[in-house]
Amino acid sequence: MRRINLRAAGMVAVAAGLVVATAACQSGSPTDPDDAASCGGKIATIGAFSGDNAGLVIPSLNGAKLAIKEHNDANPDCQITMEEFDSQGSGDTAVPFAQQIVQDSSFLGVIGGHFSGETAATAPIFDGAGVAMVSPSATRLDLTDSGWAVFHRVVGNDGTQGRAVAAYLVAQDAAKVFTIDDGSPYGAGIVDELKAAVGTDVEVESDKVQEEQQEFSTLVGKVQASGADYIFYGGYTREAAPLIRQLRDAGVDTPFIGPDGLYDPGFAEGAGGAAEGAIITCPCLPAEEAGGTFAADFEAEYGEAPGSYGAEGYDAATIFIEALKSGADTREAVLAFVNDYDAQGVSKYIAFDENGDVDPSRVVIWSYQIEGTDFVPLEPLSLS
Repeated sequence: MRRINLRAAGMVAVAAGLVVATAACQSGSPTDPDDAASCGGKIATIGAFSGDNAGLVIPSLNGAKLAIKEHNDANPDCQITMEEFDSQGSGDTAVPFAQQIVQDSSFLGVIGGHFSGETAATAPIFDGAGVAMVSPSATRLDLTDSGWAVFHRVVGNDGTQGRAVAAYLVAQDAAKVFTIDDGSPYGAGIVDELKAAVGTDVEVESDKVQEEQQEFSTLVGKVQASGADYIFYGGYTREAAPLIRQLRDAGVDTPFIGPDGLYDPGFAEGAGGAAEGAIITCPCLPAEEAGGTFAADFEAEYGEAPGSYGAEGYDAATIFIEALKSGADTREAVLAFVNDYDAQGVSKYIAFDENGDVDPSRVVIWSYQIEGTDFVPLEPLSLS
């Protein structure tokens, strides 16, 4: 079991909007108030639920909602509530939400953060209050090396994804790759992991873009002059969509690879056809690979197949559901349950190491190809 950090958190609550995703908590026998704390409870979820990069996160949010709905429908006397805090992917926005959550003792756990930057910004706050975190999609390598006793993730990290992309480039006999990142903790981090993984096997030329940048003529010229065999972009949709559109408009047809930050319908749509054929990698499952009836249930509920991290969002919620069903009714008890969690999920078998990572042998990096606005599964990538 990992160390449980229960330091007091003297935070000041900050008013923030929230959305109630499910019904209010009603636990135990409805006629016996003494049993009210024995089952059910309230959790929070933080992520980019609106904004330019929301398409990456919404499937995970919907997966979590589905898990809670299924539980509440089957357990009318053991209701679980999830409240949504929309960070739009910004650490600055997420911090006051985290402060609000830790000041409300009824919140017993947090699904999130969904992006690495907001996770790094909020984890110290949750750690100080002993609030368990389970992220479906924050992949930056050092998130589990920072000493936070509360942080867990049900997804593989960028080191694994970087090695998979490096192995793919070597297998394709790439001589040179041009890497671009958006300077974000996630984007810069995964490019660094790729560079470390390729070593001297593939020549690397690099550049950066700025957040909210929309004009890339200078960068397009550099890519044209580089003679690179592949372009690898670390970042999110907002900048990547206009970048690939301007590359293709300039006649640059170099194959384009992006990691999970671009597994977002908004990327394909925003690129206006320029993303056709791009390869996207993700430590997330194709819908048909998920366990049980998850994919069919998701499609029945939302009218579409699960997208990026839908299954992982479902698994993150399930961990908290099982904790609350077990009778854990304090933050300390929930954290202890999460630390010791050991069960098959719909995305993978889930058990956390002392730092909060899942067993890397259970992580599979999938490749997808963009066809129109669809992300068509290709194959799992080798890690060597």
